[in-house]
Amino acid sequence: MTTAVTIPQHHGAGGHVAVAARARRVVKAYGSGETRVLALDGIDVDIERGRFTAIMGPSGSGKSTLMHCLAGLDTVSSGQIFLADTEITGLKDKKLTQLRRDRIGFIFQAYNLLPTLNALENITLPMDIAGRKPDRQWLERVVETVGLAGRLKHRPTQLSGGQQQRVAVARALAARPEIIFGDEPTGNLDSRAGAEVLGFLRTSVDELGQTMVMVTHDPVAASYADRVLYLADGHLVDEMVNPTAEQVLDRMKDFDARGRTS
Repeated sequence: MTTAVTIPQHHGAGGHVAVAARARRVVKAYGSGETRVLALDGIDVDIERGRFTAIMGPSGSGKSTLMHCLAGLDTVSSGQIFLADTEITGLKDKKLTQLRRDRIGFIFQAYNLLPTLNALENITLPMDIAGRKPDRQWLERVVETVGLAGRLKHRPTQLSGGQQQRVAVARALAARPEIIFGDEPTGNLDSRAGAEVLGFLRTSVDELGQTMVMVTHDPVAASYADRVLYLADGHLVDEMVNPTAEQVLDRMKDFDARGRTS
């Protein structure tokens, strides 16, 4: 049996922590009766603003489900999800779609770029659809931060996998969302390209003040985060602050060993 833990708050010098998103007593169940499966079982967690949070756990632990619920991509069975002070559980589809478009950024393992558009057009596409003009100064800063200045006129087929993922990162950053969610954003990349993209995500937190939440199974990827949350059997069971890849790997091995003996 897995024991849930209460994830404590980390307070800055002023004693106050700004929270970008939070979950309260969140349950996500699939099926009913004897076939009912609890993907999330009473999750309480705060995602701190301006920080990089990684979510890890074995396959089936609920990590992607938690991210999808926090991002408003999936509904909860019970409990509450907040984006800053806005409760998103119970929002009507139209309102939720608008909130995701205006306040949340997404980076997925599949780059999701349109092949007929060049890099710059892909970056500004969500804003174009929303009828919003990009902030040119911010857009230039984002493009410079992710190292795409010389590639803006290239279409996806003319870019490497790492460059395509950088376009996806820039697209998420360009609209200045309150929080960005990444689902295995380096999963399709080789180690060098993955390190580049993770470096840009880290830079976006440190230099652009972005809030980042990333689901990953990779200890090296997790080591770029300020904080790692560990899930097992739908519970938050542990966390690590300022992790190294070695510490993360050791913790994952520990979970694997416990899973085999339980």
